[in-house]
Amino acid sequence: MTHKAVITCALTGVLTDPSRHPVPVTPAQMAAEAKSAFDAGASIMHIHFRRQQPGKGHLPSWEPQVAQEIAEAIRHACPGVLLNFTTGVIGRDQSGPLACLEQSRPEIAACNAGSLNYLKVTSDGNWAWPPMLFDNPADKVEEMVSHCQRWAIRPEFECFDLGIVRSVAMYQQVGMVTRPNYNLVMGVASGMPADPDLLPLLRRYMLPEALWQTTVIGRREIWPVHRRTAELGGHLRTGLEDSFYLPDGSRARGNGEMISALATLAEETGRSIASPEEARAIYL
Repeated sequence: MTHKAVITCALTGVLTDPSRHPVPVTPAQMAAEAKSAFDAGASIMHIHFRRQQPGKGHLPSWEPQVAQEIAEAIRHACPGVLLNFTTGVIGRDQSGPLACLEQSRPEIAACNAGSLNYLKVTSDGNWAWPPMLFDNPADKVEEMVSHCQRWAIRPEFECFDLGIVRSVAMYQQVGMVTRPNYNLVMGVASGMPADPDLLPLLRRYMLPEALWQTTVIGRREIWPVHRRTAELGGHLRTGLEDSFYLPDGSRARGNGEMISALATLAEETGRSIASPEEARAIYL
């Protein structure tokens, strides 16, 4: 099934304000958005959890019950779907993400594979937010991976730069993981740019035969990277976490439109879209 493209939908993201953007928050909203993406070709749903109290939907939640309610709603709406839980936290304490994984047992967990100075500068020369370190030292990565192995969850290594890509091979060399798969995160201002010409170079430093996909953050510049990913045999991801913009520059009204555009792009490159059953066989 090497010609099959598995599509992941990143439904909502970390902090996007639902009062300003059409991102889902509640279990019912998450399920409805997942269903629209599922019908458009997505077999995997990447999920962030938000606080459910009124006026708090822009803030993250690590309550296992919230995670379970959202997971159950999506699984009910999308039979056979694969779930991919976020696990990213600032600092060493991963008890919240681990509790959510243990409670709901998704098929996949996003595992941030290295640290990044998370920076952005505004047009007037000021920091967009106070400079911060997204810290993911090796012992933190190992803790996450070991729990994933215990619960039969496949870790997906999120790679923000080439050094992190190279670290994944070392995780395999020391026995932390046997079948790593890569998610190349491109478009973060202080990480890898959304540049399709980078992809052949990045592939050179990934383990042979490993699964890989791109997560591309931005506006219209994301779509050439998606196209090159499809041409090179990678798997695909988009959704309202990563962008609000369709290939023509217009704003998407929901996740289904983003996934439909990505599926069309993949088919234009000669790739067919994996069904949930095929995605399960490829990833698990």
